Amino acid sequence: MAVVEEDAAPAAAAAASDPAAGSSDNEITVEDASFVHTEPPQDGSAPPVVSSGMEVLHEKVKKQVIKEGHGKRPLKFATCFVHYRAWVHGSSHKFEDTWQEQHPIELVLGKEKKEMSGLGIGVGNMRSGERALLHVGWELGYGKEGSFSFPNVPPMADLVYEVELIGFDDIKEGKARSDMTVEERIAAADRRKIEGNEYFKEKKLEEAMQQYEMAIAYMGDDFMFQLFGKYRDMALAVKNPCHLNMAACLIKLNRFNEAIVQCSIVLSEDESNVKALFRRGKAKSELGQTESAREDFQKAKKYSPEDKEILRELRLLAEQDKALYQKQKELYKGLFGPRPEVKPKKTNYLAIFWQWLVSLIHYLVQLFKHKKE
Repeated sequence: MAVVEEDAAPAAAAAASDPAAGSSDNEITVEDASFVHTEPPQDGSAPPVVSSGMEVLHEKVKKQVIKEGHGKRPLKFATCFVHYRAWVHGSSHKFEDTWQEQHPIELVLGKEKKEMSGLGIGVGNMRSGERALLHVGWELGYGKEGSFSFPNVPPMADLVYEVELIGFDDIKEGKARSDMTVEERIAAADRRKIEGNEYFKEKKLEEAMQQYEMAIAYMGDDFMFQLFGKYRDMALAVKNPCHLNMAACLIKLNRFNEAIVQCSIVLSEDESNVKALFRRGKAKSELGQTESAREDFQKAKKYSPEDKEILRELRLLAEQDKALYQKQKELYKGLFGPRPEVKPKKTNYLAIFWQWLVSLIHYLVQLFKHKKE
């Protein structure tokens, strides 16, 4: 289970919600770590403008580096995990976006579909973590006829890809996820999770996230849908810690909305997961979603009532509410100002004299009439 300095959910509650609790492979115990804030790729209606030089990989494939990667390049038959967006060159027609779908694709180099052969050449010349812009001629894309189903690509269309190589697996050369047994896929995912934890401990946060995302890719929705009983429990014991570790990384990168998504995925499987509730509450709190964060912390407290970190976060929210109330009170006080004092009216002696004189004349007139009668 992922543990960072922001949160430390209790081991007992964690064990109840995480089938793999107690395993050192699941633990992240980095303290006081600091990381460089990097932005995730931004969505847009057109390919990003890149100033780096153009590298010719093939007569019909050219590459511009957006972000440098690390390590070696994948060999032929390596299983690569890739995120990409694809546009028709010279237009704003974006026909695919795996970031938006939140599911990376699996590409076995040398065994990719014909329409992805240009993409395969580009990916084969990238390093893990690298993001690049690929320019692919129509001959290595959807060809002379194009595609009129999904994706919708016109005939003889040159393509532009914004691609990120999350990572690759040389262990099972040429063997796609669909050809693996359940045990092989879970074991492959678990290896990636362990590698991700090691990167996290070395403060290589981006590399850690890549490993977690690759592990999660082995546990795709189509795969999980087929699992029942002990196999589903085995898969979740790997998958859920990866989502939680991803959330821990994203919180450190101040990417709080993405962290909320990762925690929500875990809570859809296990609504009582204390770590997922705590981290989602933490991310919401950072976004200023105070009431929603309080709800998550209260739920976490329900399952772990003695946890000091949960109680601390609830106390901090209460203090924030109090400080906000005082600030608003002072603001409104200054806005409307103090109530004006009621000043006593000055005595108008002249008016009093005239009132007395009129009353006296009135009295004398009445007295005179009375005597005359």
